[in-house]
Amino acid sequence: MRDDSPLSGRCSCGLISFRLTDTPLVVHCCHCTWCQRETGSAFVLNAMIETRRIVTTGASPAETLLPSASGKGQVVLRCPDCHVALWSHYSGAGRRFAFVRAGTLDGARNIVPDVHIFTGSALPWVAFPPGAKVFPEFYRRSDTWSPEALHRRDVELALEG
Repeated sequence: MRDDSPLSGRCSCGLISFRLTDTPLVVHCCHCTWCQRETGSAFVLNAMIETRRIVTTGASPAETLLPSASGKGQVVLRCPDCHVALWSHYSGAGRRFAFVRAGTLDGARNIVPDVHIFTGSALPWVAFPPGAKVFPEFYRRSDTWSPEALHRRDVELALEG
């Protein structure tokens, strides 16, 4: 992500609006076959942020439990009317962190992936930008995230509750 201002987003029908009160920790462009199937696209662009940094207005998102490659599932939060996926909670990250679908953000054109993951299953016509961080599977967080993002993650994990 290249914009330091808070970001707003919404579902397609406008029943749910939200804003991020800080910048994402990291933006993943995931090319795994699960994301391809769930989105009907070549990849998904997720802006990971602390869940408490998402402020919603309007209706509350509905939760849907979906299977995942890990076998532990993921919880997808969707608009109860138009069913647009707004963000997910993956079992590995827990409820403290949300993976916001970048396409739901009003400033989506300003979102640039920090990292491309699971590129071993990327569609053959996908070209990665020169200099992009590209991993055939996952990556080591300490080698990839900014020091600020690592600190924010540590702070979040240290919070009680």
